[in-house]
Amino acid sequence: MKLQPATLNATLLALALAVASGGLWAETYHGNGHLLGTPDELSWGPVGSMGEGAEIAVIEGDLSAEAPFTFRLRMEDGYEIKPHVHPAYERVTVLEGTLHFAHGEDFDREATQALPVGGYAIMSPGDAMFGYAEGETVIQLHGTGPWGIEYIDPNDDPRQ
Repeated sequence: MKLQPATLNATLLALALAVASGGLWAETYHGNGHLLGTPDELSWGPVGSMGEGAEIAVIEGDLSAEAPFTFRLRMEDGYEIKPHVHPAYERVTVLEGTLHFAHGEDFDREATQALPVGGYAIMSPGDAMFGYAEGETVIQLHGTGPWGIEYIDPNDDPRQ
């Protein structure tokens, strides 16, 4: 079954409203038909837990629910991802730019591995990680929620 343009537009409108209102949710795919889209149809908004220099586009899912999710993060050149942990597995694919990424509780640029376009990373729940973007960098994350982020140093958390 193929999504009709009206259904696809309704899905994208719901996504745009969710991001604009600060909600991090979109329609969850339930195995019926297809959810199709192109990069220019994504609606980007601020990421409260990451602060200035990063944006999010939720493709599917409610990040606060125990359900599948897929989203993209866009980071400006030089954006630093401070050491943090997540409550669930994190699965990342680099779509644009270069993500320099590492395991650990202390930010150290020299310890990172460069992940170019097509690079990927999978991190276990509770394992500390950090990194930075080289060039405008877009990554896609997917997994099962609920999703969250806890910074190793609470002073790194832009929500404070």
